[in-house]
Amino acid sequence: MSWYRYDASRTRLTLRLHIQPGAKKTQIVGLHGDALKIKVAAAPVEGAANEALRRFLAALFGVPSRQVSITSGETSRSKILEVLNPVRPVDSVLGSISK
Repeated sequence: MSWYRYDASRTRLTLRLHIQPGAKKTQIVGLHGDALKIKVAAAPVEGAANEALRRFLAALFGVPSRQVSITSGETSRSKILEVLNPVRPVDSVLGSISK
């Protein structure tokens, strides 16, 4: 699997991510092996970094944060997230970062 995958109907986007919490700014860094690396400007305390990540991805893909869920890696830097019914496609959101 590359770092992202759509289901057959393109209503569910699955993302493989590597997260660096406690950064100065929340931003996409680039590829980290077979995952997309994202720095998150929140500490990994009481779910704050996970919530900041969900809000960041929701804004990128034009969906409410309730449509972004962590399916694997809740307490890990390596995470798999799903975005339901993304309004913006991966290519337009992330530009030059490829599969």
